[in-house]
Amino acid sequence: MGGTMRNQKQPRMFPFWVEDRGLSLFLALLLLITILVPIDHLCAQTVALAEPPQVQAKNHVVSLTLRAVNDNGRDAFAFDGENVAPVIRASPGDVLKITYSNDLPAKPPETCAINPCMDMTNLHFHGLTVSPNSPQDDVIGMMARPGQTLHYSVEIPRDHPPGLFWYHTHPHGESHRQVLDGMSGAIIIEGMERYVPEVKGLRERVLVLRGRSIEHDPNAVALMRTVDIPPKGCGSEAERVEEIFTVNGVVRPRIELAPNERQFWRVVNASADRYLDLQLDGQTFQIMALDGMPLAYHDPEHPTRAVDHLLVAPAGRLEAIVTGPPAGIHRALRTLCVDTGPAGDPNPAMVLADLVQPSSARSSAEQTGPDRRPDQPVAPQRQQAHVLHNRPPIYKPIDVEPLKKAEPAFTVIFTEDENGFYINGRKYAPDASAMTTARVGSYQHWRILNRTAELHPFHIHQVHFLAYAENDAPLAHAEWLDTVNIPVGGSADVILDFTNPIIKGMSVFHCHLLNHEDKGMMAKILFK
Repeated sequence: MGGTMRNQKQPRMFPFWVEDRGLSLFLALLLLITILVPIDHLCAQTVALAEPPQVQAKNHVVSLTLRAVNDNGRDAFAFDGENVAPVIRASPGDVLKITYSNDLPAKPPETCAINPCMDMTNLHFHGLTVSPNSPQDDVIGMMARPGQTLHYSVEIPRDHPPGLFWYHTHPHGESHRQVLDGMSGAIIIEGMERYVPEVKGLRERVLVLRGRSIEHDPNAVALMRTVDIPPKGCGSEAERVEEIFTVNGVVRPRIELAPNERQFWRVVNASADRYLDLQLDGQTFQIMALDGMPLAYHDPEHPTRAVDHLLVAPAGRLEAIVTGPPAGIHRALRTLCVDTGPAGDPNPAMVLADLVQPSSARSSAEQTGPDRRPDQPVAPQRQQAHVLHNRPPIYKPIDVEPLKKAEPAFTVIFTEDENGFYINGRKYAPDASAMTTARVGSYQHWRILNRTAELHPFHIHQVHFLAYAENDAPLAHAEWLDTVNIPVGGSADVILDFTNPIIKGMSVFHCHLLNHEDKGMMAKILFK
């Protein structure tokens, strides 16, 4: 609407009865601000970061009820009387008991990647090293139609690494729509202070970054200005911008961070299909974990690493200490432009949140521990982690050099055409057999090839891997991840850890651009 008003010829800017020139000038200036600055942008400067509710364990059981609902045409999680996804906090040795009811309409109001939509739904516990069998992280057999209920009982191993994980829906053919609508939430496994003791006294922030579609939003132009998307596109993508990012459901909130204050940030890219190149203006991220894996777990001598920006693929996670900027200097959390290739989707630069000094008399530096709702008591769960597991799990390093030099045990090839997306020339089918097998107790060298003109993030359920080479060149920092970016027309080499005896049964690996996964870019793997 603002653009239309600017293009119209306006012979008189204010009514004839306003005769005071000072008042007239004020009204003219107010009208100009209203036209040039969208209301969303003005509000963004005063909207504080939303803190989602948190669910913690009682007697080592995290119990909650979630419902899948449709709220004004968008699918959502309903929890505790609100349409909001809670943060699930657990310790190694706990059990997640989740009752998940499908209250979606029998006739979906939205379209799917594969029509007709069935409004099926389920849950995937992304990154957790738990069983792929029912009633745990089973995305193949556990599926609820409208009116049905699933009962999950997910056992967190006592030696599970601490870190940030997340849950989201995973019904094949409908996962992109549901995750784009916001059906996702964070999972925290306690105990990071055992690897990086300095986080114990820091204020923690959980930032769930989701993509928000603006493709059919009448306020799309205003929203793009709100997050400062440059008018000129970036990268080689031909399409127009279709999504912006929100932080805990809010467009460009403000995050209180006092000068020189240190906070513990846990960031998940919960978008269905968008990349983040995270940057904190003028500051660095002191990384301690990626994809829920502490750096110190495999490399105790180097528990942290400082970076000024970091590419986080869809489903990737970053845990880091950040430091407040000097007083009086504006800083923002932003994503830089990500060139996803000529066939990819636009991932423009934009501001995600503004950093502001605390407005209350009590500095946020004094507010230690996880953020809570005012009526939410402090739970003893964080202390339980110390009592039950007062030392980090002992990691027995392996010599990966022979595996690196050996030919890949398995090669994954991503391809696409006008009819869909493929792994090794095959589209996923729910009744398909396993494309490959992995012997439990082993490590395997895999090579992932991207024979397309766009980026693809590779993800495998239940398993972490060492990403050590890209395009046949060693990476500057080999990292243990569960989602890795595969460059356009290029390759990645990884060493997968199949040694966990708990992980047996049928599971999947896929591209984590969920629109691609829905349209076929997924395959089964049998752990045996």
